[in-house]
Amino acid sequence: MTLLLVAVGAALGAPLRYLTDRWVQARHGSALPLGTLTVNLVGSFVLGLLVTLPADPALGALLGAGFCGALTTYSTFGYETLRLARPGSRRYAVANVVLSVAGGLAAAYAGLALGLLCLR
Repeated sequence: MTLLLVAVGAALGAPLRYLTDRWVQARHGSALPLGTLTVNLVGSFVLGLLVTLPADPALGALLGAGFCGALTTYSTFGYETLRLARPGSRRYAVANVVLSVAGGLAAAYAGLALGLLCLR
């Protein structure tokens, strides 16, 4: 049953990642991969929020491992950062790392804080 929940969550998260990435990239001419940054920040926020909910293995499998696991993408972040690390674009690679890591941590903290605030 757990595997099925992960698969259902992933079946929702992966297409949403693709559509969000394409939508964001089509609207911004930035060298930064803002679509990947967006899905990673949203996924970090959702996971931060999720940890404040009462422990439910089914919900963790569906939303945590499945949905957020498929929505976020570390491999694409790595690939895009290496692609930016060419001569002349290195500052974009550094910006991508800083925004992704610091932003991901901040988004997870914001989700956690919001969840804790709602529990009061």
